Amino acid sequence: MKTGNCVILQPKYSEMTYYFILYPLSILPLCLLYLICFPFYLIMAYIIRYRRRIIDDNFAKSFPEWSRWEVWKARQRYYIHFAQLAAEMLKMLTMSRKNVMRRYHCSNPEVVNKYFDQGKSVVLMSSHHNNWEWMVLSVDMQFKHHGIGVGAHNTNKVFEKLINRARTRYGDQVVFHDNVREVMAYHEENHIPAAYMILSDQNPSNPERCYVTDFLHRRTGFIRGAEGFARKYDLPVLYYEVIKERIGKYRLDVHEICEHPNDLPEGAVMQKYVELLEQTIKNHPYYWLWSHRRWKHKFD
Repeated sequence: MKTGNCVILQPKYSEMTYYFILYPLSILPLCLLYLICFPFYLIMAYIIRYRRRIIDDNFAKSFPEWSRWEVWKARQRYYIHFAQLAAEMLKMLTMSRKNVMRRYHCSNPEVVNKYFDQGKSVVLMSSHHNNWEWMVLSVDMQFKHHGIGVGAHNTNKVFEKLINRARTRYGDQVVFHDNVREVMAYHEENHIPAAYMILSDQNPSNPERCYVTDFLHRRTGFIRGAEGFARKYDLPVLYYEVIKERIGKYRLDVHEICEHPNDLPEGAVMQKYVELLEQTIKNHPYYWLWSHRRWKHKFD
């Protein structure tokens, strides 16, 4: 929006929405938020048909063995999951420490903590599969390391500031592409063990500099940042998988990709990550971010 009035009013409306709608709603029990957000599923699925063509195309090409009926069922389950995710992200604004750890726990934190005991930082690679926001909120509670989430800027700076205040209230830190190098350099040069959480499944902004490989039956580009940072500081690389045990309850399973990335050929870290992510999606196909335009760039 380019008009002067919109520039002045947008921050005002963002704060009003946050403090008078989102924040009060988040105080409600999660079970009630699920009920409130259920009409969101109905609106997406049957009224606005939110990105239906993109979702169907992504499912059909990623699972070519599925029938049209199976694609339809997958889309419906994805919409339901998306509505539940909206409720969970809303609840994130006011969740207590106890409630977070009761609903979101790591099955094998020792895989990460052993590196803290050695004085080493780690790179935690994952994706937009199941609930990723509760991980941003709880990294400091899940592991011994200081948690740092690497994200992308929101176009609404006021809303970004408010959300990040909620994300970081239990000690985690959120950084962006324009300051991640400085933050990592500070922690590594001062020997402060950190867990850098990087979601590496987004569509790369620069297709000429990404890692390209086969993923879900298509040539796909991946952002190289996680491997690049790991190689620069010789950091162990781990993959964490978020498993939905039941509605509102998640388990983190951590898998080791490598301890010394510089001992491997260029691209080996990314390739292992892609293989693990693909297996995660195949095991639990409805919970990835299928409405995302993941394959905008063509690499055939």
